[in-house]
Amino acid sequence: MNTHTVRARGGGFTLIELLVVIAVIALLIGILLPSLGKARATGRMIKCAAGERSVAQAVSAYLINGKQYFPPHYVYGASESGLEWRLEDQQLTNPNPNFGYVHWSYFLFNEGGVSEDAFRCPSMFNGGAPATNPGPDQKDWEAGQTNDLGGGPGSSTPTDRQVKRVAYTGNAAIFPRNKFYASGSERKNVFVKDADIQFTSGTILLTEFNPAANYSAVQVSRDSTIFKSHRPITPFVGLSSGVNVYDEPQNDPYGYGRYKYPSVDDIEDEGVVPGAIEDGTRTNMNAIGRHHPGKKSSKGGTANFAYVDGHVEQSTITETIEKKRWGDKFWSMGGNATKVDTRDNR
Repeated sequence: MNTHTVRARGGGFTLIELLVVIAVIALLIGILLPSLGKARATGRMIKCAAGERSVAQAVSAYLINGKQYFPPHYVYGASESGLEWRLEDQQLTNPNPNFGYVHWSYFLFNEGGVSEDAFRCPSMFNGGAPATNPGPDQKDWEAGQTNDLGGGPGSSTPTDRQVKRVAYTGNAAIFPRNKFYASGSERKNVFVKDADIQFTSGTILLTEFNPAANYSAVQVSRDSTIFKSHRPITPFVGLSSGVNVYDEPQNDPYGYGRYKYPSVDDIEDEGVVPGAIEDGTRTNMNAIGRHHPGKKSSKGGTANFAYVDGHVEQSTITETIEKKRWGDKFWSMGGNATKVDTRDNR
């Protein structure tokens, strides 16, 4: 009888043993899956950082190729295609809305030798936000998106000269917007020389858009079907004008600067601020991503930040504010009093 019992046990597992094995496997899966998920997220973050570094290096190549000035973040085109643009067209509104925008990414194709794929990030939905005016190919649009003229997916006019999907946006203090020919009391933008920026390893050049909620941070707050991915991040606010930085007076009686960094309290907790790229009510830094793993606070996760010297760091938005990483001058702002007051507790 004992021999028979031994043979029966040698032929397989008892029910209890099988349940124990299943429980152990389930426990191991529960332990390993989060680690694998984090590893995949870290891998995507690294790939995004590599693309951003390539784009930053393309900006350096653009400067080395004799340009001396950083490209504008966007300008109104002089025709429906091509890179040509006219200074006199760069006004408060586009005098030829059928011509669309010429985006900084397209300047880099010709002078920086960077591929369109470098502007995509695998951590972001569809690799990045769509162009403001995507053009005739419907797959380049988001569902329900309309262009500047109210046209829907497949509308060919206007078509922006911009990468089809863009994960990255520039520092508006370095990449000027197109207000070069503004009239009246409106302050103008000016081009920024590479020699203007002394602390190249400590000044942010590029960062990532916030991809959450179908890129609602780069949508127009009054109309969520319109995306404004051609816009840069304005890192400063005016001492008297707040987010309306072009309204800031040009006199600086005390010499501390007419601009300052926003407060860390101006960064919204976790969630997305619809229309933040338009400046929102506090700061359009809320349009910056916080979708990567790593250091995390109540303000959200991390993003990649590329610096003028070409290196990339992973950081939170609040850290870049606390460490004053966006510069000490509003280089692209015309007129006097472009210094940034970097004193704390003012």
